[in-house]
Amino acid sequence: MTNPTEHTKTQTAEAQPAAVFARPQVLKNRSEFIAASKAQRVSSPSFNLQARPRQAGEADGIRVGFTCSKKVGNAVARNRAKRRLREIARLVLPSAGRDGYDYVLVGRPGTTAARNFEALLDDLRRALEKVHA
Repeated sequence: MTNPTEHTKTQTAEAQPAAVFARPQVLKNRSEFIAASKAQRVSSPSFNLQARPRQAGEADGIRVGFTCSKKVGNAVARNRAKRRLREIARLVLPSAGRDGYDYVLVGRPGTTAARNFEALLDDLRRALEKVHA
């Protein structure tokens, strides 16, 4: 009789998706958001992007933060907007972002939660091109 643990491990390994995207580190401290707000800004139709190159002694890799003010809407609308921003960052930043940068995505009222998802992806790609041009 086979060991049930081995059988479960085999099924789990086969069930993983073909493409696994690396998750960037998330900014959590107020001081990190304030530092990013003083850096370069790029506006897009669906959000604002703030990008800050980090100093030599700071953390490695790409870091990202998400914020939506109460102007975006009630808690449900803000959370939906942030979920969408997290997803576009997860898909785009590993390939288009640069190591050593902090990015903050700021949701916009009415558009971040309502805009077509493909348009959101294009907006982030264009914003990153402007930042790194």
